[in-house]
Amino acid sequence: MIEIQVPGGKDLILNHLVLDYNGTLAKDGHLYPKLSELLTEISEQLQVHVVTADTVGGVKKELEKINCKISILKSKSQDYEKLAYVNTLGKQHTIAIGNGRNDSLMIKAAALGIAVIQEEGAWGKTVQAADVVCNSIFSALKLLMKTSRLKATLRI
Repeated sequence: MIEIQVPGGKDLILNHLVLDYNGTLAKDGHLYPKLSELLTEISEQLQVHVVTADTVGGVKKELEKINCKISILKSKSQDYEKLAYVNTLGKQHTIAIGNGRNDSLMIKAAALGIAVIQEEGAWGKTVQAADVVCNSIFSALKLLMKTSRLKATLRI
C-alpha cells in the first residue's frame, strides 16, 4: 500500500497498479531493459496488474519473473474492458498507467492516472485524462517510490 497526503487535495490510499503493456512497459512486445527491477520493487508495495491485448504476443514470457497478474483482453472494446478492470479493483485505491487510446478511460477513472509518452507516443485524450504525465515508465514508477515528488506535482 502507498499512502500519499496531498497538500490541499484529496489524500490517496493506493493498493493496485494497473499497467498497459505495449507502449507503456514494452516496445515492440519486449519489456524495456532494466524495467523488471523497478516492477519487482514496486510489487512489494502494490499489487501489480498488466492489462493487454498482447497483440505482439509473449507478454507472459516477458513478465514471468515479475510478481504481477496478467489479464489478456478479449473484446474489441478494450478501453471499456480496462475501465471495468479498474472499477472491479476499486478505482479509489488504484493507479493506472498507459499511453494509448484504449487507456484513457481507466486513467481518468483511477484515483491516480498517469500517462507516459515514450517512443510510441501517447493519444492526446489519454494525456488530458491523466493526473500526471511522465516522459517514461521509469519516471512514472519512480514517482510512486518517491512520493514526495508526486506530492509536489499534485499539491494545490
